[in-house]
Amino acid sequence: MISLSVSAMPEGLPLALTMALTIASNRMAKKNVIVKRLNAVESLGSCTVIASDKTGTLTINEQTAKKIILADGRVFSVEGIGYNDQGKIIPSSYQYENLCLLGVLNNEATLDIENGTWRYLGDSIDVAFLSLGRKAQVSLDGVSIIKKIPYESENKYSAVFYQKNGNLHFTVKGSIEKVMEFCNQMRKDGQVVPIDIEYLLKQNEAYASKGYRMIALADGVVEDTEDILVSSLVFEGMVAFIDPVREEVKGSILECKKAGIRVVMITGDHPLTAYSIALDLNLVSEYDQVATGTEVEEYFEKGEQTFIQFISSKSVFSRVTPIQKLQIVEAYKSMGEFVAVTGDGVNDAPALKTANIGIAMGSGTDVAKDTASMIVVNDDFTSIVTGVKEGRNAYSNIRKVSYMLLSCGLAEVLFFLLSIFFDLDMPLVAIQLLWLNIVTDGLQDFALSFERAEMDIMNIPPRSTKESIFNKELLLEVLISGITIGLLVFAVWVYLLHSGMEISRARGYVMVLMVFIQNIHVFNCRSERHSAFSISIFSNPLILFSIISSIVLQIVVMEVPILSSFLQTTVVPWKDMLILLCISFSIFIVMEIYKILMYRKKSCH
Repeated sequence: MISLSVSAMPEGLPLALTMALTIASNRMAKKNVIVKRLNAVESLGSCTVIASDKTGTLTINEQTAKKIILADGRVFSVEGIGYNDQGKIIPSSYQYENLCLLGVLNNEATLDIENGTWRYLGDSIDVAFLSLGRKAQVSLDGVSIIKKIPYESENKYSAVFYQKNGNLHFTVKGSIEKVMEFCNQMRKDGQVVPIDIEYLLKQNEAYASKGYRMIALADGVVEDTEDILVSSLVFEGMVAFIDPVREEVKGSILECKKAGIRVVMITGDHPLTAYSIALDLNLVSEYDQVATGTEVEEYFEKGEQTFIQFISSKSVFSRVTPIQKLQIVEAYKSMGEFVAVTGDGVNDAPALKTANIGIAMGSGTDVAKDTASMIVVNDDFTSIVTGVKEGRNAYSNIRKVSYMLLSCGLAEVLFFLLSIFFDLDMPLVAIQLLWLNIVTDGLQDFALSFERAEMDIMNIPPRSTKESIFNKELLLEVLISGITIGLLVFAVWVYLLHSGMEISRARGYVMVLMVFIQNIHVFNCRSERHSAFSISIFSNPLILFSIISSIVLQIVVMEVPILSSFLQTTVVPWKDMLILLCISFSIFIVMEIYKILMYRKKSCH
C-alpha cells in the first residue's frame, strides 16, 4: 500500500512545474524578454489588457525633425533621417537659427561621432534636437549655460538659463500648451508681437493630426535665475518630429486581438498625434476612443464607477501624468482585468508596481527595471506578445504534465482496488510499482515540460486567473483516461489469471502492458484539444527519447536474469509483447474519440 501510494502520488509535478516555467523563461530570454520571477512567466500568459507606451515600444524610438514651423507660419523642411548631420534644411535661412539654438541649449543628451560612427545618449527628442542643430550648423560661440531645469513629467517642460550678448536669457521647451503659459508674445517677421494663441494651436493641431510630435520653444530676457514663473517670454516656434511605427507591431496587435487581449496606448503626446499613430496600428477606429489627461482627471473626480465606465470606452490615453497612468491601471484591475503595463521612467514605477505584470524597457531607468517583473531588452512590443505566447505555453505544459501523472496514478489505484474487491491476487508487487513509477512517470513528465506552443494557442481567450488548473475539462480528461487504463489493465490481469498463467509471469505481462500503455498515453497528453496526428513527433525529441528509453529499460530488466530476479518478473515473448502493444493503443483511440466529440460539441455552441 505504501508503494502504491508513492507510485500514485504525482511527486514529479513540482519539478515538472519548475521545469516548465524555467524552460519558458529561457525561451523568452532568447527573444529579448528577461524574467525576474518565475511565476511572472505564467502570469503574463494570463493577461487580458496590455497598457503600452508609444515611443520605443510601438514606434522605433528614432525621432527625426522633419519640419520647423516659426510662429509667423513660415515652414522649413528638414531632410535626412536618424541621429546624424546628414541632410539639409530647405529653404536655407538665418530665420530658424535661433530656434535650433534653443533646442541645442535646452538639452540633456549627447551626440558625437567616434571612428566614423554616431554615438548618442539621452532622450530621443533631445538627441533629435542635437541632430537638427548640426544640420543647421548651430554655433555656441558667445553662449554660456548658467542653470538647467531638467524635464519632469509633472511639469511637462524643461528650461535653461543662459548668457548671450551680456543678457541673461530663459528658454523653455515642451508641449505647446505648457510653453504658452510662459508667453505673452510671439515672433513674427522678425518683430515681437502679442501672442495669437488660437492661431498657434491650429498650427499645432494641423501637424499633430498627421502623426507629428510637436515640441514648442520660447525665449526671453530675465532678471535672475530664480525667475521661472515668467509669463513674458517670446514664442519662437515649433519643431515637428516623426517617429516611425514598427511595422511588425501591427501583426502583433492583431495577434493580441485574436487572443482576446486588449491593447491600449498610454502616452504623453498630443491627442491628435496619438490618434494618428493608433489609427495606423488599428488600435482605434474613431477619435472618440482617445482620452486626454484632462478628461482622465475630470472623470476620476466623478467617482469610481463613472471613472471605470469612462476608461473602458477608451483605447488611447494622451497627455497623461504618471499618477493618471496609475489610476488607469487601477481602473482596469477593478474591472477584473489582468493588466500588463510597460514603462521606462522613474515616474512609471507606481504603475509598474500596481499592475499584475510590470514590464520595464531595456533602455529605461534602473528604478523601473527593479520594480518590474520582467524586462524587454529591445523595447519592442512584439517581444511582449512573444512573452505572452510562452507564458500560455508554460501553463499548457503544466496542465499536460498534471494530466499524465494524475491519470496514470488513478489507473494504478483503480486496478488495484478492483483486484481487492474481486478477491484477486495483487497485479504488481511493491518493487514493481516503484519501478513503473521511475520508468514511466519519471521520464515522460520531464519531456512534456519541453513541448512547443500549439499553433492556435494565441487564438484562445485568456483564462480566468481565478480558475483552478484542475478545472472541469482537466478533471474529465483525467477521469476518462485513468478509468480506461485501469479497466484495461484489470481486464488483462483477469484474463491472464483465468488462463492459468503463473502469478509471477502474469505480473511481468502487466508490467509490460503498463509501460506500453503509459508511453502511448503520452501522445494523448501532448495536446488536450488537438489530435495527436496533428503534432509532429519530431517537434519534441525528448518525447521520443523518453519513450524509447523506458521501453528499452523494461526489456533489459526482463532479459537480464539478475535484474528480472530483483524485480520479480519474467521474460515476455516478442509475439505476446506485440499483442500487448496493440491492446495499449486502446487508450489512444478512446482519447482521440473524446477530443473529436468535445470539439464537435464546442463548435455547435
